[in-house]
Amino acid sequence: MKHHIQQLTRVTALALGLVASSAFAQTAICYNCPTEWADWGTQIKAIKAKTGVTVPPDNKNSGQSLAQLVAEKASPVADVTYVGVTFAYQAMKDGVVQPYKPAQFADIPEGLKDPAGHWFAIHSGTMGFMVNVDALGGKPVPKSWADLLKPDYKGLIGYLDPASAFVGYVGAVAVNQARGGTLDNFGPGIDYFKQLKKNDPIVPKQTAYARVLSGEIAILLDYDFNAYRAKYKDKANVEFVIPAEGSVVVPYVMSLVNKAPHAADAKKVLDFVLSDEGQTIWANAYLRPVRNIAMPKDIQARFLPASEYTRAKTVDYDKMAASQKAFSDRYLKDVQ
Repeated sequence: MKHHIQQLTRVTALALGLVASSAFAQTAICYNCPTEWADWGTQIKAIKAKTGVTVPPDNKNSGQSLAQLVAEKASPVADVTYVGVTFAYQAMKDGVVQPYKPAQFADIPEGLKDPAGHWFAIHSGTMGFMVNVDALGGKPVPKSWADLLKPDYKGLIGYLDPASAFVGYVGAVAVNQARGGTLDNFGPGIDYFKQLKKNDPIVPKQTAYARVLSGEIAILLDYDFNAYRAKYKDKANVEFVIPAEGSVVVPYVMSLVNKAPHAADAKKVLDFVLSDEGQTIWANAYLRPVRNIAMPKDIQARFLPASEYTRAKTVDYDKMAASQKAFSDRYLKDVQ
């Protein structure tokens, strides 16, 4: 009998310990915080070190994140989400995010945040070509959207699904505008993707950073920050090209999920990514911080010259969001 009582006491103590541990665990579930993308790996480690909050990596793209938030609207699993700006407009309309203004909210320029705090930008990037030079097989680095249509590049090009991933849609907006289209007229962009099909492009839904480094994809429509990270951090023979005809600059944003299960921890995460330290981590990863945080000189020196960036323009992000579904429907109908 004494043995059974001692065993029961140990089991009860263990159970109470687990409950206590669970009660004090600090976790914030983020949809679309992949360690491969935008150096979220470093940011997640810093969040844990400075706030105690664990953010498990998550590899959804923007579209998949929004779809999951909508599916879970009655009983949310996520606490925060990180998406391309157009998906944030839709998330607000769908009622899956709630207002929150982090400590540095006032420092964010107008136009890069919802005035009520349903979403706010944390950094931005420029669309272009991320080129693994070694995987080109001796062919020249392409310099223009027109170059990618040449038969020389057959089997070498990749772009993320424009109907699902934000970066894919950004690439579509960039080439459409570069070839004479507008946010009201995606005809030139659709025609471009039809022509590009002759070159057998690879069209993944998730970030393809590792597939470029491995050489599986030689030319990926992607942002400058991923190309610079590949070149300078991962020491790959990668070049970044802003197409001669022009490109676009877009922000990435975060939101607090409506009825977030761990709202208090989620707010700590959102506060941190806008703090001086959080913004400096983005800068060191070749992303343009949304706040007026100076980029380290050694990092800035690795960017293409400022004259190259004059070809990359901002767009009306509200209108870009409003046009997204019509573009996606047409892409799926006419190109895919």
